[in-house]
Amino acid sequence: MSEGVSQGDRIATLDVVRGVAVMGILVMNIIAFAMPTAAYGNPAAYGSFSWLDYALYDFNYLFFDGKMRGLFSFLFGASALLVIERGTEKGENAARIHYARMFWLLLFGLVHLYLIWWGDILHHYALIGFILFLFRKLSVRRLIHTAVGLLAVQTALFASVAWDAQRTEALVATGKANKAVTQQYANYRDFFGQPPPAVITAELRTHRGDYPTVLTDRLKKEAATPISTLFIVGWETLAYMLLGMAMLKSGLLRGDWESARYRRWLAIGAGVALPGYAFGAWWMATHHYSTSAVAAGLTVISTPFRPLAIIAWASALALLARHGGAVVARIGSAGQMAFSNYLGTSLICSTLFYGYGLGLYGHLSRSRCYLVVLAIWGLMLLWSAPWLARFRYGPIEWLWRSLARGQLQPLRRTRGEFATASQ
Repeated sequence: MSEGVSQGDRIATLDVVRGVAVMGILVMNIIAFAMPTAAYGNPAAYGSFSWLDYALYDFNYLFFDGKMRGLFSFLFGASALLVIERGTEKGENAARIHYARMFWLLLFGLVHLYLIWWGDILHHYALIGFILFLFRKLSVRRLIHTAVGLLAVQTALFASVAWDAQRTEALVATGKANKAVTQQYANYRDFFGQPPPAVITAELRTHRGDYPTVLTDRLKKEAATPISTLFIVGWETLAYMLLGMAMLKSGLLRGDWESARYRRWLAIGAGVALPGYAFGAWWMATHHYSTSAVAAGLTVISTPFRPLAIIAWASALALLARHGGAVVARIGSAGQMAFSNYLGTSLICSTLFYGYGLGLYGHLSRSRCYLVVLAIWGLMLLWSAPWLARFRYGPIEWLWRSLARGQLQPLRRTRGEFATASQ
């Protein structure tokens, strides 16, 4: 996320990449808004009734799963470094600004997590962001080496999860599982596998209920989420933020590379990552989306390939930003307001799907959910540019910036700024 940078200081490539990321992450998150938890990772768990539903799951696994979150993490690291660099250049206390940003982002994230939607990522970014400042002076090479080490730890952790899912699944299948093993397998099954009807029915009933019902369930289930997320995927998140810093310093995210270099890294990233993900999709399908197969596909199989897939995305979007055009400009505007658009998406989707709104939870197939995605994309592209023509920042970006700096920041553009922004 970016709290908002003055118009003259903007980097077009960062805005376009951020715009695609905030739009693309909804491709994955829409299922988490609309269906029981297991459906997010397992198409056979809920909401898939035709070949199109399964084809969309495979398409998203190949091109979106983890990549949009990874892009956000790259961008978070790059934006944090950019704020630190610009604060230092202006003679400001860069450390104070950085830690104030993280503090307020943490509060935003916790409010979002507990009061609006369980899938919040902001609190996690803030917690990782508290240690990110320590890496600001590392060279590109050292940032990459540190990130690779962290990703090795993450891969090993995920491998242990996949192995344990396979072990407990096998024991339960043979009838040799004790109570502890059975419960452990049930935990894996309810997240990666195909939960029994009673579990699905309970989730449907809860999320089709009123706000107090949904809130009580969320507070109960997500109480420890900030800590558990930190230990489960924090290694990967920090690695991607460091890679984002490295990509900013190297010029990739500034749009400084020659087009041929971007095309080369697009080819390398896609050429290595897509076969790896294709294997993961094949593995899950041929094993009938069993708990252990999906656990492996979503963790240990995909993790080594994800960084190259993200770099391929970033390279492609840098080329897109370079070519420009009206649609690209609109995407860039959506990226400038990524924080507002991210939270706005949660407000829209929770209202659409939960019982205290329209109550569509569990009523749409996987493929029909993407009609909602297209509609929300349209809203992002329609409102972001006109807003920024009149105001310097998105509403949440302005609030975050004002809180982090301890005083209200100018929001409305002057007449001269309005004319320039409208051209």
